[in-house]
Amino acid sequence: MKKYSKLIIAAIIALIFIGTFVFLWQKSQPKEIVYNEFTPKLDSIQKTTIITGKIEPRNEVNVKPQISGIISDLYKEPGDYVNAGDVIAKVKVIPDMSQLSSAEMRVRLADINLKQAETDFQREENLYNQKLVSADEYDKSKLALNQAKQEKVAAVDALQVVRDGVSQSNAKASSTLIRSTISGIILDIPVKVGNSVILSNTFNDGTTIATVANMNDLIFRGNIDETEVGQLVGGMNMKITIGALQDLKFDANLEYISPKAVESNGANQFEIKAAVKLAEGGKIRSGYSANAEIVLARADKVLSVPESAIEFSGDSTFVYIIKGEGKNKTYERTQVTTGLSDGVNIEIKKGLTTKDKVRGPEIVTDDNDK
Repeated sequence: MKKYSKLIIAAIIALIFIGTFVFLWQKSQPKEIVYNEFTPKLDSIQKTTIITGKIEPRNEVNVKPQISGIISDLYKEPGDYVNAGDVIAKVKVIPDMSQLSSAEMRVRLADINLKQAETDFQREENLYNQKLVSADEYDKSKLALNQAKQEKVAAVDALQVVRDGVSQSNAKASSTLIRSTISGIILDIPVKVGNSVILSNTFNDGTTIATVANMNDLIFRGNIDETEVGQLVGGMNMKITIGALQDLKFDANLEYISPKAVESNGANQFEIKAAVKLAEGGKIRSGYSANAEIVLARADKVLSVPESAIEFSGDSTFVYIIKGEGKNKTYERTQVTTGLSDGVNIEIKKGLTTKDKVRGPEIVTDDNDK
């Protein structure tokens, strides 16, 4: 029994030794190199670029007050549509004390002058009726009275404007009522009731009461790299994609290319604007992030091969044309003239025909798959 056990163990050891030898021998044998093979074909190639930007209205207007004061009422909300002239808010005037004092003094002086003019006119009128003064003297007295009355009205109006922001004579044109200057959608109302606001003047921009824009006239605004801007031409078509709206897509036409570059993250970029063509009934909000795809160059019905089949050497390009079949297969290195590339396929202008077959990159196989 022991004799058979020794034989079995010896046989197992021999099999392990032989298997290891065979495995090492197979590993030491040169592997056959297999390449991808491509046949040149007629195709259309286009070079595109993606520009990141945002959608915004062409005209966005900041509505500002014509008088300083405190917001007493807000009649509209963001998202409301307004026509030009619609009232958005009302301002309660906080008068400047020096201006108020001057206006009150003007009213008092006007009142004194008016009383004096009335007294003078009555005297002149009595004398005129008695034919003791000429008609010219009488007319001058009447004119002075009318001027004093107008000055009193003007002084009272000025006082009302300083004190209340509006006078009885121009109530319809009240500067306390903040009106929209254009028709459109209210994008934002950055103030609240009780906030102080100031008018726009030489020293400050004034407080923005509301931002209004025509949302039917939108543009795409983005930046393109200096290496690609030279290929842009006004009027070029662009495909706009808004990812936030389930990849909503629509067309746009390039309208503006900035003549001056701006530096962004160490690279020079140029601002572009494109008119957006919205589908009827489409609703786009201002500020949506969007991507614009634009075709920089295009070549139709040209001979092309995958760019992975091209060997670049300095300023020259080469391919390996397959000659023969099976074990007699050889590869002939041939210079070609290339053209437009889309990053996957490349145009071949000279050096290949549709009857040729070219070698691609090596097919890498996993030994475990064998």
